Amino acid sequence: MAELESLYTAAEMRAAEARHPGYPDSAPELMERAGAQAAQVALQCFAGARRWTVVCGGGSNGGDGRIAARHLEAAGKEIRIVAAKVGESELGDPEVIVDALFGTGFSGEPRPDAAALIEQINNAHARVFAIDLPSGVDASTGEIAGAAVNADATVTFHGRKVGLVVAPGRFHAGQVHVADIGLDPAETEHRLVGVDVLQAVPRRQEGDNKYTAGHVLVVGGSRGLTGAPSLSALAAMRADAGYVTVAAPESTLPVFEQRLLEAVKRPLPDEGGVVTGGAADGVLELARKASAVAIGPGLGRGAGPKELVRRVLAEADLPVVADADALFELEPGDWPAPRVLTPHEGELARLLGRESKDVAAHRIAAVREAAERFGCVVLLKGADTLVAAPWRGLLVTSLGLPSLATAGTGDVLTGIVAAFLAKGMEPQLAAAAAAAAQQRASVEATQRSGLIAGDLIDALPRALR
Repeated sequence: MAELESLYTAAEMRAAEARHPGYPDSAPELMERAGAQAAQVALQCFAGARRWTVVCGGGSNGGDGRIAARHLEAAGKEIRIVAAKVGESELGDPEVIVDALFGTGFSGEPRPDAAALIEQINNAHARVFAIDLPSGVDASTGEIAGAAVNADATVTFHGRKVGLVVAPGRFHAGQVHVADIGLDPAETEHRLVGVDVLQAVPRRQEGDNKYTAGHVLVVGGSRGLTGAPSLSALAAMRADAGYVTVAAPESTLPVFEQRLLEAVKRPLPDEGGVVTGGAADGVLELARKASAVAIGPGLGRGAGPKELVRRVLAEADLPVVADADALFELEPGDWPAPRVLTPHEGELARLLGRESKDVAAHRIAAVREAAERFGCVVLLKGADTLVAAPWRGLLVTSLGLPSLATAGTGDVLTGIVAAFLAKGMEPQLAAAAAAAAQQRASVEATQRSGLIAGDLIDALPRALR
């Protein structure tokens, strides 16, 4: 697997500290380093600020804050320390508030007095700098059960915590800085995917032909929804698939003939512009010549699409990525080859019989439950894209811009996933790499205002370069 950055849970961070030579006697030394590093980063972030209030809890995070305060004072700053444990709550009139209330070990809901203090911090007219992670955020999950600090910047020690990159916690962290305090690297359950993962994507070689470079079969489209499979097909081609076939309702083929010059088009039986259940035989025949299938974009809903999806997932002996309408009323099955599901929060909520807000609040738990229930890779879209495989750690991809929140970007992602599967990549890594490619393309395409999905397709070759 490509080299991926470790993401630490609270337990993994405790284990890393426990492995430090001389621990626990060396704990004060680690705290001194953490406080000094916190002050250094804070001064870099808010160099011009003179008045600082440091809010300290009763645990080790509060100890880090007190040491940071000492270093800030030595740098000529006016320092006010608020000791939350003894009931202090007067923040003064600071330009910067340092949040050292709760640390990595916090979980659950803050007590009322702590919640009130957090609300004071959030309502103050000051910049906020969090030590290790914003108070109220669960380091291991990113979940927030009650009040949580809204930080402009966060310094975290040794490695990023899961809660700093997974929503909703990520939205409270601001700019995250990682400070080295001398602990040894360690294996972690969850990993952060960087742009370097794209080096793991197989490239077309001198001896390849259009089929060995990856043959993607895109199955989708219905009357009025031909744009979605078109985007998937174009994305697969720009993601370096050598050959793309589009199977769509016969009555819609004239549209695809105009939109897609390079893809081969194959008709499927339809009624009123929506495929019938009998389309499955033709799709399965086409799949025998393909390397991977993308099914669902623009497919429509009803008995015909549902039967088509069921049979393709149950019978096609090659990797399949299912998105959009293919996820509607989807049921677990005993599938003969790798499957990748790519839901957004609403679609995942429907798969699990939940409400969208529950998935949004518990993203890690939801995507892992889905991966284990359906026995396949599940990619949960979002600013933090989470890729789960049954009984394995998560891969988290977070490289893109808010501009990705526009219609059609999910269809682009489906095409990229299919292209990478067609090249033989391991499914979880293929899905994470596809998300990285799409997100990197959003950065490459930012010279245009009003980003649309087609801009991502144009930028894909640059993102993959």
